[in-house]
Amino acid sequence: GPQLNAQLEGWLSQVQSTKRPARAIIAPHAGYTYCGSCAAHAYKQVDPNITRKIFILGPSHHVPLSRCALSSVDIYRTPLYDLRIDQKIYGELWKTGMFERMSLQTDEDEHSIEMHLPYTAKAMESHKDEFTIIPVLVGALSESKEQEFGKLFSKYLADPSNLFVVSSDFCHWGQRFRYSYYDESQGEIYRSIEHLDKMGMSIIEQLDPVSFSNYLKKYHNTICGRHPIGVLLNAISELQKNGMNMSFSFLNYAQSSQCRNWQDSSVSYAAGALMVH
Repeated sequence: GPQLNAQLEGWLSQVQSTKRPARAIIAPHAGYTYCGSCAAHAYKQVDPNITRKIFILGPSHHVPLSRCALSSVDIYRTPLYDLRIDQKIYGELWKTGMFERMSLQTDEDEHSIEMHLPYTAKAMESHKDEFTIIPVLVGALSESKEQEFGKLFSKYLADPSNLFVVSSDFCHWGQRFRYSYYDESQGEIYRSIEHLDKMGMSIIEQLDPVSFSNYLKKYHNTICGRHPIGVLLNAISELQKNGMNMSFSFLNYAQSSQCRNWQDSSVSYAAGALMVH
């Protein structure tokens, strides 16, 4: 606990809070050694004084899931302190008939939500007894399902006391990921990867779910949280239709290593925040 706390404090202390209060953040879910400093850029934008409910949307890595799933437990433990799951909101979501339950095994195996728990705890520690979390495991949704879930979550996104944490890494490049897109005009492989990721990131910043889907169809970039991102973009679209003015900006980008040849592999990370104006 103390070691983790010191690590998180170290990373957060090196970052500016320029987009606070964030209504949503996108942040990575790899081991902190790789992405801890990148994730700090997103978590620094969280305002614990106004945030009371935190929705954590993570992609499913281990089980085939065509919808979204809710946890079957009441509490998630972290080395810092325990986080309470909001059973009232869970009840509202469950009533829609759009969700399934994840088994305890799935819950324990899945790291996409888990890696955000200590950072959430740290960002909220000044109000640690005053907030709840709503973890949602997001399956391999079709575009129309992303729209449906986006619509459903939009009313929660509209509330300034709610925060959405969208869990995603960016390009997984190399033979072990069976993805080796390379644009020679960019120079070294890692530069091509960065160019590809930044293309996707700028489309996310345009807040257009259709353009994001088209980008994925064209380049097949291995962004593991593409469905949670799709849900967020659709929720934003829904609110924009009702005249809400929002902007999203990425604040940091990093790669686990720099790929220079075909034997190399890397995972990219990006951190960004959504602001409501």
